[in-house]
Amino acid sequence: MENRFQTKEYRRSRKAYTMQCAFEYFIALLVADAFLAKLLTALGIGDNLIGIISSFVSLAFVFQLLSIFLVKAKTSTKKIVMICDTVSICFFMLVYLVPFLPVGAELKKALVIVSIMIAYAIKYLISSMLFKWANSHVEPSLRAVYSANKEVISLIAGIIFTAVFGYIIDKFESLGNLNGAFLFISMSILVINICNFVCLKLIKSESQEAQEEESSLSIKDVMKNTFANKNFRNVIFMESLQKFAIYFTVGFMGVYKTKELAISVFIIQLINIVANAARMLLSKPFAMYSDKKSFAKGMELGLCFAAAGFFINIFTTPETWWLVILFTVLYNVSLAGTNQNSFNIAYSYVPLNCITQAMAIKNSISGLCGFAASIVGGIVLDIVQKNGNMVLGISINAQQLLSAVSFVLIVIAVLFIHFVIAKQKVKIQ
Repeated sequence: MENRFQTKEYRRSRKAYTMQCAFEYFIALLVADAFLAKLLTALGIGDNLIGIISSFVSLAFVFQLLSIFLVKAKTSTKKIVMICDTVSICFFMLVYLVPFLPVGAELKKALVIVSIMIAYAIKYLISSMLFKWANSHVEPSLRAVYSANKEVISLIAGIIFTAVFGYIIDKFESLGNLNGAFLFISMSILVINICNFVCLKLIKSESQEAQEEESSLSIKDVMKNTFANKNFRNVIFMESLQKFAIYFTVGFMGVYKTKELAISVFIIQLINIVANAARMLLSKPFAMYSDKKSFAKGMELGLCFAAAGFFINIFTTPETWWLVILFTVLYNVSLAGTNQNSFNIAYSYVPLNCITQAMAIKNSISGLCGFAASIVGGIVLDIVQKNGNMVLGISINAQQLLSAVSFVLIVIAVLFIHFVIAKQKVKIQ
């Protein structure tokens, strides 16, 4: 009997999902870091609020909780995902069209914030459903390797993408035409949205049996397999601590690079290219290590790189601006160990028919912690800057202090994985 994972439909679905992830990555690049910081700064939004807005992605994870009820809908998963994902990207496109609206400055700021929040809310409402559906076409024993291959393709494409867009945006800015840059980005998002839609259309629909099995789970069954599951509770705690540590700092790095460190968007994108190249080279080894050891051990290794990055960032100043290159490289390399393993780790401790709900719960709680961290980080940044960048009589930039806190928290997360999660029994499914 032919292995269903080797059929034409399954192979086509995996290729389409790989391309969809690349297009989704392009969108993520355009609504983050220096690109978004340029728009928000042009609209007159302060540094502390920019960091919080940049971290909306973590708060939006809360909307994944609604997917617990959405999976019970009689409409197919494929149809729900295609509609919601397309609408979400349209709101991201609207973000860069706000500067052209004939409204006041304050209303423009509000519209940007609302558009970003709605875009992320819709995106993460269906993200766990999309992952479960698209990933169902991947052979279980090859999940980490497939994820790595998919990530490498996105990174290679992203390297070219960021280089081209960074150069174009700098050209627009040098001509004093930032609005032209924003219009170019919005039109590019429209084209990417169309490509993303086509890719989703090409992925095979989830089997009727799998959808019925998932939708038949009661809330009691979901709670039993998640909150009443000690092993999975430990995963939730670890990811919440990790998200708090990361979002305490990273949301404020985009504006730090463009303002205090005075690095151009093009140079920032070159740094990102180097960092993504390093992540790309290590993505497959990380995946092989994770498939051999466990998804938890893969995350542990990834967080060790993150800890090193934040430690180095403590010493990044305008005089030592080049240290941000090391930080960016180490942080991006860490994502090779944490990003895909964060998705896959639910398979290790939760029954297969409860993966969507488990991911929604885990991501919602950890995402809320990440957003709370961005708010606290924003308050700390504001206090330090209003105090003339002085802390206990020491001259220090706020992002240096934030990085020190992130470093300590990530070290705690690494120790928790090593001594608790890595010793838990893993499900093979």
